Amino acid sequence: MTTAITPRTTRKLPAVYRGRLMGMAHDVRYPPDTRLFDEGGRADHFWIIESGTVSLDMHVPGRRAAVIDTVGPGELLGWSWLYLPYRWQFGARTVGPIRAHEFDADAVRRMCETDAEMGRSIALWVGEAVARRLKAARTRLLDLYAPYGSGARG
Repeated sequence: MTTAITPRTTRKLPAVYRGRLMGMAHDVRYPPDTRLFDEGGRADHFWIIESGTVSLDMHVPGRRAAVIDTVGPGELLGWSWLYLPYRWQFGARTVGPIRAHEFDADAVRRMCETDAEMGRSIALWVGEAVARRLKAARTRLLDLYAPYGSGARG
């Protein structure tokens, strides 16, 4: 697998930062049904998915974990690594085989600390993923547990 820039995911980053970020990537593969991380665990890596799908789940007291979103090719998996206390807000499991670019969170944070403009760009990029995930989680949880659902369906 090559470490090609994933335009859909990193298009919001200026080219120089895309290149620097992707230069830190390690290509990885995971088999189906692999637990990548658990809610509350230490967030020390993140990924850009090349192929396959990962389901995101959330602990719901008194019930089994609710799948709240999926992440597929070209998407960022993991945002908790950027924000204190660096603990996963969701859990993640591979649905099928996965190919991805994996990043060491500490190394990327250090790079962002030494280049404030890169840090700002990365924070905005990751922040967009946070907003999408939280909206998806809200909608899914309303669909699962609210009396009349989220109202998002037609």
